[in-house]
Amino acid sequence: MLGATLPTPLYPLYEADLGFGQATVTLVFAAYAVGVLAALLLLGRASDALGRRRLLLVAVAVSALSTLLFATTPDLSGLYLGRVLSGLSAGIATTTGTVYLVELAPEGGQARASLLATVVNMTGLGLGPPLAGLVSELAPAPLVTAYVVHLGLLALAVPALLLAREVVVAPGASLRPERPSVAAEARAVFVPASLAAFAAFAALGLVTGATAGILGQVLGVSDRAAVGFVVLTLFAASALAQVGLRGVATRTALTSGCLVLVLGAGVLAAALLAESVAVLVAALAVIGVGQALAFRAGTAAITAAAPAAERARTVTSFFLVAYLAISLPVVLLGAASLRWGLREATLGFAGGVALIALASFVAQLVVEGRGTSDPRG
Repeated sequence: MLGATLPTPLYPLYEADLGFGQATVTLVFAAYAVGVLAALLLLGRASDALGRRRLLLVAVAVSALSTLLFATTPDLSGLYLGRVLSGLSAGIATTTGTVYLVELAPEGGQARASLLATVVNMTGLGLGPPLAGLVSELAPAPLVTAYVVHLGLLALAVPALLLAREVVVAPGASLRPERPSVAAEARAVFVPASLAAFAAFAALGLVTGATAGILGQVLGVSDRAAVGFVVLTLFAASALAQVGLRGVATRTALTSGCLVLVLGAGVLAAALLAESVAVLVAALAVIGVGQALAFRAGTAAITAAAPAAERARTVTSFFLVAYLAISLPVVLLGAASLRWGLREATLGFAGGVALIALASFVAQLVVEGRGTSDPRG
């Protein structure tokens, strides 16, 4: 997961070296979602057919190939392909790794294993930017060295996976992809949960795809290590909230997550208007908490509402919404920045996130008013 966010503080270097602007940065960033969506749509059952451990080894190999592309092909084609492969690797690792950890857990420890998987994912995503920022500031060849470090870390994962126990006793299930759909029983909760996830992941896309540009062009911060640690704020807040707020009931977490996202969008707007890095850091911390609440609760609500036979397809549909949100809005941000500038475009983006989160909040009230409730309450 660390490799997925490794380029975040390096985008200004690519802009300077290759002569493109923020709009192209957002397109390069969004290519990641293409790989994730491909993993969700085409490889959702692959670990049942091939085994968990084998598929995670494939994820490591794809991540290594992506990293090699970044290190050796520093042009636009290399960036686009590297990002697609990075997303493919992350999509495989997230889904398969989560299931694998839960299945390896002792009896009664599945919930803790699932939480651990979520925290590990967010921690990996959060550590990528500061690692790349620090290495690029302190070591030679800033567009190469960070990727060499990442390759070393990937190499450490291989023996660990080879020593791990396989849990799929008889691999060989069909590789045929399942078409995403939403179970009729889950449709009422799917709308507010998906709106909340869309707002949360749109904000996540903004932070990972445009923070370097915002800090450099709007707030005057060009130090790549500083960029990395600012981005880390969101992921650290999200990981801590996953642990600290895990006892909050699903319905409460979903409504609260939406309101926290609205607050975070407002603080983000204040940071841009005040041109304050400190306020920006506060905004990312608030958004991280909102993202954790909204996504965790949305996943739980949909999982509880969907019948077992249709649960996988319904949850996959939910994830598709989330990963479309991480890419499409930030591309619109890049296009808007060409006309109105990055600050004004980001202000509009923050307003859009707030409106979508409010729409989710209202939709939840409507669902409750009709007597539809989360079975977990």
